[in-house]
Amino acid sequence: MRLLRPCQRALFSPNDSLSLFKSVSHQIRKVSSEGNTEIKRARDTQPSDKPFSKVYAADEWTNVTPSIEGLTRRRLLTNPAHPLSTLKQIIFSKFPESEYTRAEFPVSQVSVYENFDSLHFPKDHPGRSKTDTYYLNKDYVLRTHTSAHQVECFRDIITPGFLVAADVYRRDAIDRTHYPVFHQMEGGRWWSPEGVESVEDFIAKINADTEKIPRPEITIIDETLPFHDGNPIQQGQDPAVCIAITNHLKRTLEMVVSGVFKNVVIDDEALKDQPLQIRWIDATFPFTSPSWEMEVFWGGDWLEIFGCGVTHQEIFANAGYPERVGWAFGLGLERLAMVLFGVPDIRLFWSQDPRFLNQFVPGVVSQFEKFSKYPGTYRDIAFWLKQGETADSFYDNDLMDIVRESAGDLVEDAQQIDKFTHPKTGRTSLCYRIRFQSMERTLLNEEVNELQEVIRKGLTDKFGVELR
Repeated sequence: MRLLRPCQRALFSPNDSLSLFKSVSHQIRKVSSEGNTEIKRARDTQPSDKPFSKVYAADEWTNVTPSIEGLTRRRLLTNPAHPLSTLKQIIFSKFPESEYTRAEFPVSQVSVYENFDSLHFPKDHPGRSKTDTYYLNKDYVLRTHTSAHQVECFRDIITPGFLVAADVYRRDAIDRTHYPVFHQMEGGRWWSPEGVESVEDFIAKINADTEKIPRPEITIIDETLPFHDGNPIQQGQDPAVCIAITNHLKRTLEMVVSGVFKNVVIDDEALKDQPLQIRWIDATFPFTSPSWEMEVFWGGDWLEIFGCGVTHQEIFANAGYPERVGWAFGLGLERLAMVLFGVPDIRLFWSQDPRFLNQFVPGVVSQFEKFSKYPGTYRDIAFWLKQGETADSFYDNDLMDIVRESAGDLVEDAQQIDKFTHPKTGRTSLCYRIRFQSMERTLLNEEVNELQEVIRKGLTDKFGVELR
């Protein structure tokens, strides 16, 4: 069953509006094969073996740790049998190669302009903070999303669409579903008014492309409006053009999700006869407007899959094509792979244990068979902050970096369990509980105690706390 969304019931026909064509330049640039030089350069460039410190001058913004730098060279997506690589190839296969270029960006370092400024990120956006992002220095970061390559792809790729899959980096919590490195997929599609005489003809052009996309046999729940005050259309954009772009975007992603989940081998009898359902909800992103998220009902719960929307015109302007319109989407591979392959802990994707790696073959979504789970152990770290500092001035991600740098993937979880302010001195005490557990072997108490001491020393050296 397919539930018709409002914009399918009545497509606009704005006979009195040619604003789209009056507001743009008709001096359309042609992109020749030579125009692909930037994309080709990105494909051909291999990550440097030189330490970041030899390439980027450190400053007060630098916060990339040696362990994070080491992860930039792992390149999990190059192993065709790895679950993340398999998922990437399955999704890529749903997009026609004649329309979508597969762009590769093996180098994870990008400029602050590429990662934030070019994408319409406000200057005060929390994603720019050192507590969330790994900075090489004030001008360069480890990309926090594959959207960092949007402008470059819209500028240099000849086909009207592109796909990118790559590793991305964020300072984050430590638990089974979070890791400082994960993988994203980015996709984009554009249309140009070149050679079109009216808005109606332009809409017809987009709608014709939409009709080429197969309609999936799944249940689609879409109660969203094409745009509204909380999810606005961009100023100056023709409403009917926005709706046409939206229809193409949603049909595309519905087709992709239907194809991906058809690849899943379901062992659970309760799930085998469960129809695939998806729903659309409003969302907000700096680089699209209006914006949406797609959720899939799977395993008894709604799973967030795509974030997407109508590409902000400033991005096309930054790419040198202000006359274009289009859409973009982003997808996190790890969480979807955890569901499809039944992987219980995100650290497993980075495991080099053959008991994990040898379970998978290229192109097949198979259920992970758990091997023995080695026992874990807890340790608590309690400390007083310096006089005058409050809990709000100490960031969890700072401690997470110290834990990761000291113990690596031998930590399954770390979280704050207590916060206390002394009524007389006004000093603040924090306590964190760390669960040490290897995916590959039993940890010895002596080993864990040594790791605990390294973490404690790291806290005192870096933040001047007083251990309790």
